[in-house]
Amino acid sequence: MTPATARAPVSIITGYLGAGKTTLLNRLLRDPALADAAVIVNEFGEIALDHLLVAAPGETVVTLQSGCICCEMRGDLVGALADLHRRRREGTLPAFGRVLIETTGLADPVPILQTLLADRELAPVYRLDSVVTVVDGVHGEAQLDAAAEALKQAALADRVVVSKTDIAAAPALERLRERLARVNPGASIIAAANGGTPAAQIFGAGLDEAARGAGIARWLGVEHYGGAAGNHPPRGRHRHADPAIDAFCIYHDRPVTGHGLALWLGLLASLRGANLLRVKALLNVDGNPVAVHAVQTLIEEPVALERWPDAERRSRLVFITRGMARADIERTLPALGYSGAPAGAFDPDAYARFAALAGRFR
Repeated sequence: MTPATARAPVSIITGYLGAGKTTLLNRLLRDPALADAAVIVNEFGEIALDHLLVAAPGETVVTLQSGCICCEMRGDLVGALADLHRRRREGTLPAFGRVLIETTGLADPVPILQTLLADRELAPVYRLDSVVTVVDGVHGEAQLDAAAEALKQAALADRVVVSKTDIAAAPALERLRERLARVNPGASIIAAANGGTPAAQIFGAGLDEAARGAGIARWLGVEHYGGAAGNHPPRGRHRHADPAIDAFCIYHDRPVTGHGLALWLGLLASLRGANLLRVKALLNVDGNPVAVHAVQTLIEEPVALERWPDAERRSRLVFITRGMARADIERTLPALGYSGAPAGAFDPDAYARFAALAGRFR
């Protein structure tokens, strides 16, 4: 596989209708740090308009029209990313060091994330960097109340950019910021007026980059989920106006085995993946630190770290879920200690343990 350092980072810019995604994208592309960025703009409608507003060289802007890349146009996204890579490799396209994907306002980011993580052609040459969600500073609260898409976009974000802060009322902005912090405690919340946000605040949120730069503790962000380092976070969930979305951190004291981690991830994704929005974890696997990132049913390849980021040796797991409570997760954790059966042998006792553990995921 191509080394992570050679894979182009991909960032997804999403947000509900009218939030200011194109304004943010245009401002970002004026930043010298993004002079070599390629851009994919997804438009929903018969006439392409957004790409005319994007300040980037025409040959590095790809417009996908008349459909949403999170559903019926997902194959077109794969084709566009593959074509960008091919043209860069052949030298017929200016070299780009990053790809930015702007979605429609109604897009579900999950299928796009899954495409980047799972497509056999794309995974060796691209890596997920960040999900950037733009939230309207004026209408954001109403949109979170009325639109499931807006709420999910906020819950999946690594960075939340609150737009129109120059015209929004200060009390409303504070309420919106507090609500976003409850929906997605680990996301950075950035205020922007007229789309003005430095690129350095937006990017660099991916697991690969965190592992290379010893930023795993910051990537995990357990301190934002209600518990101080070294202590068990409170068992209560974050109570807020979005009862379907839950965010919490779990510390796990018991041993984790390689077999157990594989079993737990597989069962969690296959049986409860629809209830998971994102999972980030730093696990003590047979004494060694392993970082894990999952988006619903798709799991990034776990990353074995060279060293622990701090003195804590308990496994730490943070979850953003939909319709799945903390207790539902806790009852699955014994699977992490599963030892498995010898290769090529059928062990009735081991199978019985496996069946009992699998039942905890239902």
